[in-house]
Amino acid sequence: MAVKNGTYRGQSAAERRAERRARLLAAALEVWSEDPAVTMTKICTRAGLSERYFYEHFTCLDDALTALVDSIAFEIAAASTTALEVSEGTARERIHAALTAYVQLLVDDPRKGVVAMIEAYSFPATRERRSQLMQQFVLLAERESQAVVALSERSRAETRMAATAFVGGLHQLITDWLGDDLDAEPDALVNVAVQLWQSMMAPEE
Repeated sequence: MAVKNGTYRGQSAAERRAERRARLLAAALEVWSEDPAVTMTKICTRAGLSERYFYEHFTCLDDALTALVDSIAFEIAAASTTALEVSEGTARERIHAALTAYVQLLVDDPRKGVVAMIEAYSFPATRERRSQLMQQFVLLAERESQAVVALSERSRAETRMAATAFVGGLHQLITDWLGDDLDAEPDALVNVAVQLWQSMMAPEE
């Protein structure tokens, strides 16, 4: 089939690039969740693409795995903040909706949590990126909590410490659950997470 104006089989060059990148990230998720000894070759084989296309998007394996962790973190943040924004009710009810969306994402595809929260420790690059993302989630917890409950009476340092304690506690809770060290139904997990948020971020409510 001839390529006209960069279009092939109804897709533009940019669309084909985006589709290949998505395939590579999906393959990276599959491989990494199954085998800690993930390699570029395994990812390319699973994606059905040559190494040429891998290097079209990533400079090395660390780059690809970091991009995967970033994409999962973005999904979690987007799902949580969207649920918070569209929900109504008390601060507790809105935070419950946000944390339910977070946990549901991991219920729907546990591999995402395993990769981003457990396997990310396997490589220095993703371990460092995970630490950076944790800080971003602390800032997100501060901002979104401010949106549902007044935190103005606290000092900036107090708010940051509370957000850090909440995100750290939530991370450990989810990690233990994903690693089968914690036997809990998703609803029970969300309820404990909400209690953690309330004790850390909104004790006066």
